[in-house]
Amino acid sequence: MNIYRLPVLTDNYIFVLHDPDKNIAAVVDPAESKAVLSKLEELGAPLVAIFNTHHHSDHIGGNSGLLKRFPEAIVYGGEKDRDRIPHQQVFLKAGDRVKFGDREAEVFFVPGHTYAHIAYYFEPIFKLTSESTGDQGGELFCGDTLFAGGCGRLFEGTPAEMLNSLDQLRQLPDDTRVWCAHEYTLGNLKFALTVDSDNSDLQERMVMATAMRSRGEATIPTTIGLEKRTNPFMRWDFPAIQRSAGTEIGDRVFAKIRGQKDNFSG
Repeated sequence: MNIYRLPVLTDNYIFVLHDPDKNIAAVVDPAESKAVLSKLEELGAPLVAIFNTHHHSDHIGGNSGLLKRFPEAIVYGGEKDRDRIPHQQVFLKAGDRVKFGDREAEVFFVPGHTYAHIAYYFEPIFKLTSESTGDQGGELFCGDTLFAGGCGRLFEGTPAEMLNSLDQLRQLPDDTRVWCAHEYTLGNLKFALTVDSDNSDLQERMVMATAMRSRGEATIPTTIGLEKRTNPFMRWDFPAIQRSAGTEIGDRVFAKIRGQKDNFSG
């Protein structure tokens, strides 16, 4: 089982999943159809599933175009996104499981960025392509809930909801790979250093991420373990982040640093 990361638009990533044994493909959050269709043609594989995490246009913009070419593909999304995701056929809630080939993923309900946001967690069964490294750990497709070094803006949810969503993801194994949908890493890490400046892991990560981007390399996937060490939105209960927020109450810590990030221009 292979994962292909397709850069599109300004900073989006689409993820194409390919089962080479059955020669079938699925796609996560297709912002547009052209890049996906090109990859499917290259693979010579039909599209059987579209896994949407939420309804924003840069995550579902390719649904209609893909279905014109592959009308039998099944469109998945959260149950609370009914009528907001084009052509949605399956309405998922927390704890549901979805199949792709002979693989299964658990569905997490992770509101905050939107009130209907979901994530898909595949247990450690995927083998990465040459576009990434390593072949251990589970695979988390989390849309705009968790980013490398950051998290999504709260467009429809509350700080308490987003904190709970991130806490769910924080419980996954440290070697879980995180396939988030945007290349926001450098900006996120610049902000992280303003609230966690003495974090040596974060300092080292900033150097590495800067070098990767200077070479035109993607910083995605990240891992849950790395986020727990360096992402302030996964560290709301750490003293340094609490001191920066001026409170030890979890949702207030989160709300304070999220507000600071919203106004960060560095």
